[in-house]
Formats: sequence, C-alpha cells, structure tokens
Amino acid sequence: MKSIAFTNNKTAGGQYLEITVNVSKVLESWRSSLFSFEWLDQGGKIKPFDDLPEKEQIKRRAVEAALARGEAITKPVLGIGIQDNVEIGSGRAAFLTLAAKGLREMPVDIPQGNEKDFKPFLASVE
Repeated sequence: MKSIAFTNNKTAGGQYLEITVNVSKVLESWRSSLFSFEWLDQGGKIKPFDDLPEKEQIKRRAVEAALARGEAITKPVLGIGIQDNVEIGSGRAAFLTLAAKGLREMPVDIPQGNEKDFKPFLASVE
C-alpha cells in the first residue's frame, strides 16, 4: 500500500493526543463494540464490501475514492467504551477501510484521559 497522508480530525481539539496504534489489536478489542456487527463477521474479520450494510458501503466507497485521488484521510478518533473495549468515535469507515486494505499501523486521536488505557494498543507494543 502506498503512503497515506493523514489530516487532523476537526473534532479533536486540545483535549486529544495523537498516537499510532496497532490496527489488529484495536480490531480485536473493537469486536466487543455494539457497532462492530456492521463491519465485522462473527470471526472478527472485516466483511467483504458486498456484505456491508448499504450505508456503510457508501462510506467505504468514499474512503476508497479519496485514497485513489491521493487525498489525505482524516485521523479516526478512538476511545474506551463502558465495557473497557476500544470504540471508534469518528472516522470508523476510514479506520476499517484502511484496515481492510492491510494497513497495520495507523495514527489516531484519543482523549488525553485514555492515554494509559491505550498502551496495549500502541504500534510499538508487541
């Protein structure tokens, strides 16, 4: 995959930190999310395009078109949910489309208060 440029998320102001996460570790945690069924199959794999709900297909198509044009992708915003799993606050389609395309590490924004909670998901942690 060619290099991808990321831009800051407008919703992430001074209360957020940029970190680089290990995509597979985030996906494993996100499986527990109430929203994961739209994108993940029962085995935790990202669904093929045709198996996504129509509204998610539209979002994925938009991300793929932006990538094809070489546009910067807005960094997703992640947080920790009430069940202590990762939640994707905004940029879900971007995160999951890039994950489906094989991106292994990705810059994201997280609330400053979640910094310790994200240590296991950092790209540098094996």
